[in-house]
Amino acid sequence: MGAKDVEALVQSGIDALRNGDAAQARALFDQIVAEGGAPPWLALAKACNMLGDAEGEEQALHGQLDLDRSDLFALLLMGELKVRQRDERAADSFFRAGLRIAAAMPSPPARLQPLLERARSFTSTAQRRFQTHLLERLAGAGIADDASPRVRQALDLLLGRTELYLQQPVMFYYPGLPQRQFYERAEFEWLAAIETALPALQDELAGVLAGGQEFEPYVTGDPARPKPNNPLLMDPSWGAYYFWRNGAPVEAHAARCPATMEALALAPIPVIAKRSPMALYSLLKPGTHIQPHHGLLNTRLICHVPLIAPEGCTLRVGNETRAWREGETLIFDDSFEHEAWNRSDRTRIVLLFEIWRPELDEAERAQLTILFESIDLFSSGDGPDA
Repeated sequence: MGAKDVEALVQSGIDALRNGDAAQARALFDQIVAEGGAPPWLALAKACNMLGDAEGEEQALHGQLDLDRSDLFALLLMGELKVRQRDERAADSFFRAGLRIAAAMPSPPARLQPLLERARSFTSTAQRRFQTHLLERLAGAGIADDASPRVRQALDLLLGRTELYLQQPVMFYYPGLPQRQFYERAEFEWLAAIETALPALQDELAGVLAGGQEFEPYVTGDPARPKPNNPLLMDPSWGAYYFWRNGAPVEAHAARCPATMEALALAPIPVIAKRSPMALYSLLKPGTHIQPHHGLLNTRLICHVPLIAPEGCTLRVGNETRAWREGETLIFDDSFEHEAWNRSDRTRIVLLFEIWRPELDEAERAQLTILFESIDLFSSGDGPDA
């Protein structure tokens, strides 16, 4: 059968559909299939639908989706067919696929809007029914309220009650590390001694504040680099008072706060030339919002020991938000998207420092230290070509 013959059969079949003669249209389209050609699958699906042939309609829709898996009309029609067949899980799957594609379109075709509205209504109802079913089953098994934290997190993701966030470090990604946003204090034996020293740490902070010591802006620019795209650039609302900076001690600050330096010595802080240790008081003034951002690496964790923590000061890491409370250290992976707020009328101050990820063994830490120092050595112009 030549191309012109196929074209004539297609046109005749479409004309038959327009005249309401679904049987004639299907016969013409089936003739194309019998000759090894590809009919207009959506038109064939419509003819089968008019004839009440669900099996033929499904085969035709699959034919179209084999040609284009993202065909919005075919996905929505397949969802409608599965609703009529009472296969709700299949219907939900096809409708959701169609809705994802529609959401990425600047403007879905107007003729598809009724189908899209039905798809939205169906998936919303299906989600509520599924959630009720699942929670009732879990309650019946006695684990609705006693599920482990990871099971609860997985359940929240499954039910769409929270969003999935993953590590996205700006500079360096180390594969195979757990995707954990927060770590718990009890996981770090050395931390108890630091928290026990809280009164001494707070006394030293009070002395620094009473002495009128200025906190520099946390976000600063480097003349040799593009300025960071951060609304708090050079803004003291997010301030820093360093004890270690880029691997070097700030001697005057360290001498003023010996108890703080003793506490920091207890933590497994990386020692990387020109990079770490890094430790400071981090200040957040009332009304300040640190907007969402990602840290440089996922090989470290950030520790916040709250020294002044008014109510209304919170930190979001990924899909979890926690409040700072005096003496209760927050440990988190800053390679996840994170942001912070001070919604109080007082300044919040934490002792901030970084530690190695506990999952990294000594050999990995040593190799990563060499790697990072090699990166910085090249960047500084002190490499072999200098």
